Amino acid sequence: MGAGKTPLRVVGTRFEGVYERQDDGGFSGLGVEVVRLLARRQERAVQFEMYPWRRAQQRVAVGLADVLVGPYKSAEREQTMRFSAQPLFQDQVAFYSRARGMLFWGGDYGALKGKRIVTLNGWSYGAAFTAAAADLNISVANNVENGLMMLVYGHVDLFASNRRDTDPVIRRMGLTDQLLPVAPLIDTQNAYFAFPKTAVGGELAGAFDRLLSELKSSGELRRMAARHLVSLP
Repeated sequence: MGAGKTPLRVVGTRFEGVYERQDDGGFSGLGVEVVRLLARRQERAVQFEMYPWRRAQQRVAVGLADVLVGPYKSAEREQTMRFSAQPLFQDQVAFYSRARGMLFWGGDYGALKGKRIVTLNGWSYGAAFTAAAADLNISVANNVENGLMMLVYGHVDLFASNRRDTDPVIRRMGLTDQLLPVAPLIDTQNAYFAFPKTAVGGELAGAFDRLLSELKSSGELRRMAARHLVSLP
């Protein structure tokens, strides 16, 4: 690696197919692959770290990390972080309900008043959900597994999450006959890389955008995404 170059400090939380830590301590996923390509281009080492999602965002916002993998854009987040212009992947965000006594909402947040909803700590669910949140009965879980178990045991009526992270966990937990996503979707969200709002952060954002543009033009990003079962915009 380049002499005297500081390691690229990369943070995130566990995102299925995007940012995962393996049993041997190594990292894998679409976001990890793209970061490694950029680090190789810049002749820099990479330091991957895993945190709870809200804490990972804070570390980038205050400059304790260089790159955050996979956040959705929101007005609140754009006040404290710089986002890449090019998205990395796309998610379908949905409510999950118990199959027995399936709860339908039809896209009308007014129909959810009085219903108990669990969301994930630090996650963004889109502008419409954010606008309606003050009138909803919302609790918070720290991970997908906890949110699903709150739903299974009837502590809540709906769990709000994205299908990329949630469907594989439902299969692993043997809950495919008990829990189902509810139509319509809450939102479809593009996910990005984010950086500190500094000059260095701006340079990194530009470098990632150039790399993502090249990977998209060559078709390599689509091949990478297919390997990790991640959807692109």
